[in-house]
Amino acid sequence: MENYNLNEREKAILRNVIHQFILTANPVGSRNIAKKYDLGLSPATIRNIMADLEDTGFLGHPHTSAGRIPTDKGYRLYVDSLMEISDLAAEHKKRIEAEFNRALSDTEELLRLSSMLLSDITNQLACVTFPKFESAVLEKIQIVQLSSTRILVVLSIKSGMVKTITMELNFETNSQYLDAITQILNERLTSLTFNEIKNTFRERIKDITNSDHQPIIRFFLESVDKIFSDTNYTDKAFITGAKNIVKQPEFDDAGNFQSIIELIENKDIIIHIMDSKRTDNNQFSISIGSENQVEILQNYSFIVKDYKVGNTTGILGIIGPKRMEYSKSIAAIVYIAEILSSELKRM
Repeated sequence: MENYNLNEREKAILRNVIHQFILTANPVGSRNIAKKYDLGLSPATIRNIMADLEDTGFLGHPHTSAGRIPTDKGYRLYVDSLMEISDLAAEHKKRIEAEFNRALSDTEELLRLSSMLLSDITNQLACVTFPKFESAVLEKIQIVQLSSTRILVVLSIKSGMVKTITMELNFETNSQYLDAITQILNERLTSLTFNEIKNTFRERIKDITNSDHQPIIRFFLESVDKIFSDTNYTDKAFITGAKNIVKQPEFDDAGNFQSIIELIENKDIIIHIMDSKRTDNNQFSISIGSENQVEILQNYSFIVKDYKVGNTTGILGIIGPKRMEYSKSIAAIVYIAEILSSELKRM
């Protein structure tokens, strides 16, 4: 966190300008701050302080208005040290708990529900991804014959989740043969992480010399990255709330509206940015405007947090205009992440 050495009056003015701009989406003037907030300062004094905050880069001054708006630097100081994270409102907590109590015990259903609740409560675009399996610990592997040349590989993970993948063989097989291979693979791979399996698979099967086993073993050796990777990670995500975010005043402008539609349609960009912002310390991460290096994202803020299922983690978060209710949004993200982790753990 950078220390900008603002005095208490400057911090109070900046905080209140941001609060007012979040509420109204209109540039904020000194008289507005003087009337709205009991700071014990005259409009002239507030105007001078706002001018100083503009000179130091915390506020901007739109050409068409006498008022000022927060800059990315101003928002950054606000979320780092001026904002108070409030508890999520009781009505929202009740709704979340009730919706989860009604939900099916199904991973996809819970993730879809989490995304929907997050977008509804924050009025932003919400994204929830499936857990990544890199650090998942394999509990059991099953190989199910679908036809003489087609199999279903079922990976049961110690967190209780399951990954399945259908694969086409270039040779014929039978269930007896697959049962024998399944037993061998379980003996050698159980209790390893997916990353360990990918990195050591060749070493672990190199002593298997039975000629009957060679075709399927060779097939697994060639497919180990596909089987034990998150190749379908970007497909396994829910992005909801388009109808909520386009109601924001920012999108009355045709250009802004077009940009958010393009963003909504580009699922991979959203997931990539969110994945890059994830943290290892169970905290939320906020990126604001120009901190997002992709140009199309520089009018938006991201708030991202991990949720956990055993050794695996997924991400949930929101994307919206920089003028968002950060405190409320963080409270919603943290609460839903906790509930989602708890529900998935019980499955």
